[in-house]
Amino acid sequence: MADRIVVTGAAGFIGRNLVAELNRRGYDHLLLVDNLGTDGKWRNLVGLSFADIIDPDTFLNSLHSGKLQDLDAIIHLGACSATTESDADYLLRNNYRYTRSACEWSLRNNARFIYASSAATYGDGNNGYSDAAPLSMLRPLNMYGYSKHLVDLWAEANGHFDKIVGLKYFNVFGPCEDHKGDMRSMVNKAYAQIKDTGKVQLFKSYRPDYADGEQMRDFIYVSDAVDVTLHFLEHRSFGGLFNCGTGKARSWKDLMNAVFEAMGVESQIEFIDMPEAIRGNYQYFTQADTSKLRGVGYAAPFTSLEDGVSEYVAQLRRSDAAS
Repeated sequence: MADRIVVTGAAGFIGRNLVAELNRRGYDHLLLVDNLGTDGKWRNLVGLSFADIIDPDTFLNSLHSGKLQDLDAIIHLGACSATTESDADYLLRNNYRYTRSACEWSLRNNARFIYASSAATYGDGNNGYSDAAPLSMLRPLNMYGYSKHLVDLWAEANGHFDKIVGLKYFNVFGPCEDHKGDMRSMVNKAYAQIKDTGKVQLFKSYRPDYADGEQMRDFIYVSDAVDVTLHFLEHRSFGGLFNCGTGKARSWKDLMNAVFEAMGVESQIEFIDMPEAIRGNYQYFTQADTSKLRGVGYAAPFTSLEDGVSEYVAQLRRSDAAS
């Protein structure tokens, strides 16, 4: 296939898995965009097929100077994904203004534009998790979520959702997230903890309606998140803002028990104090409403929590054995 597709954040977690799936589907004329830094993220590129890789500033400058033309699509996954980032100006530049700039170019040049929003835009969930609800109702709990929400608001206010797609990713987990440090999934963290200590630590609950470990999330395996994303690359008549989750909330205890099971270790969970800095911004429940996604023809079943964890743990074990 000759389509020239840009993937930003291509060496990151979802980006790397998406590029691998594009390769599997026959796309290899890809321009990858990322900052590789010094944390070993470059290893995620090994084995991938692509035409070139450039850094984010070079990419944006090349777009607006006319050096890059004839792009078929931009899948914009590059952003600061740290929910604990406190530099609001940095998040505005990196997550909001950069996305706007790339989107505006895409609209002017008739390129498909798909970008990463986040379930963090829903805040405490008091207004539900429907991607059909008015955006004005949402109150993100942290600046990361607000930076994503600002893009959604801007796109809606300017009528862009008839042509572009925003995806509200829920709790994605799976291979190629080692470089994310403290932002990697709890499956990855738990695997390391269980290897080292035989047990895992979870935050206590600070709400009487949730027992310790019964806080719930919509956990989605990365291959499913990628498949949803590429659905909108390959079905270009659809635009809008869509949830990217399974539609089924599961508890942190469920997740940890699946890790213990996959590792063949008896479950042992220790509950620890949640840092005071995040107690007021903590989401106790998330669950994607998937009816809008299903309504645009996405019919594939989602990987079960247990199957996704089992596959991921097997991959982590293979990586350990090879190192």
